[in-house]
Amino acid sequence: LQRSQQLKRSAWLAPAPCRLNSGLPMNVGVLFVPQQEAWVVERMGKFHRILEPGLNFLIPLLDRIRYVQSLKEIVINVPEQSAVTLDNVTLQIDGVLYLRVIDPYKASYGVEDPEYAVTQLAQTTMRSELGKLSLDRVFRERESLNANIVDAINQASDCWGIRCLRYEIKDIHVPPRVKESMQMQVEAERRKRATVLESEGTRESAINVAEGQKQAQILASEAEKAEQINKAAGEANAMLVKARAKAEAIQLLAAALAQQHGSAAASFSVAEQYVNAFSKLAKDSNTLLLPANTGDVTNMVAQVSVVGETQTR
Repeated sequence: LQRSQQLKRSAWLAPAPCRLNSGLPMNVGVLFVPQQEAWVVERMGKFHRILEPGLNFLIPLLDRIRYVQSLKEIVINVPEQSAVTLDNVTLQIDGVLYLRVIDPYKASYGVEDPEYAVTQLAQTTMRSELGKLSLDRVFRERESLNANIVDAINQASDCWGIRCLRYEIKDIHVPPRVKESMQMQVEAERRKRATVLESEGTRESAINVAEGQKQAQILASEAEKAEQINKAAGEANAMLVKARAKAEAIQLLAAALAQQHGSAAASFSVAEQYVNAFSKLAKDSNTLLLPANTGDVTNMVAQVSVVGETQTR
C-alpha cells in the first residue's frame, strides 16, 4: 500500500524534498533530534509525544518513532493542467507551491499524504479561480489570483497541520490561434492609439493656428484703431493750429488796416493779386465766363477798399 501511494505521488509531483523519510530512526534509548525536525513517537501503537530538537530519551520496545516531519519550507511543483476561462478559452497552466508543516501531529494523523492532498487542492482551486476570470484579466490579475489560491488552500489545509506560504504561477500557455488573435488585437490597439494621437495633434495644431490668426487680427485691429485715433488727433491739432494761425493773421491784417495808409496798402496788394490772377486766365481751358468789367482794375480796387473800410468800422 505504501509503495502504491509513493508511485501515485511521483506520478503527480516533480522531484521535491521528501516529507517522510524512507528509513526511520531506531529506538536505542538515547536519541539526538536534528534542528528543524519533529519526530512523532508512538507508545504501544498510540501517539505518545513529539520529540523536540536535541537530546531525548525513549523506552526501548515500548516507544517507536512513527513519523519524521521536516519543519523547513517545502517547494512543490504543481503539474501543468488545463483550465477554461470565463470566455471559454482553454489554458495550460502550472505553478510552484511553498508549504511548511505547522503542526506535526495533524500532518501525521490528519491526512495520509499532506503534500499530495495540498497539490490536488491547488490544482482544483486554480481551475475554479480561472473559471471566474476572462483571458485578459488572467494576465492582469495574476497576483490576486495567486493570493486567492493561497487563501483557499489554507482554509482546507488547516486541519492537516500545513500552512501554504505562497503560490506562484510559472507559465501560462495560450493556444496558438488565441495567441495570434491577441497579437492582432494588440496591433489594432496600437494603430488605434497612433490614429488618436495623430488626430489630437492635428486638432491641437488647428486650434493653435486659429488662435494665432485670432490674436493677429485682434492686434491688427488694435493697431489700426490706434492709427486712426492718432491720425484724427493729428488732423484735429492741425486744424486747431491752422485756425489759430488764420485768426492771428486776420487780427494782424485788421491791425495793419487800422493804421495810417493801411487801406492804400491793402488796395495795392489786392490790385497786384488781381493782375496776377488775370494773367493766368485761359491757360487751362479756352472757354471762360467773365463779367463785363473784368479788365477794370480801378473799379475792383475801389470795391475792395470799400469792403476794407467797412471791416475797419
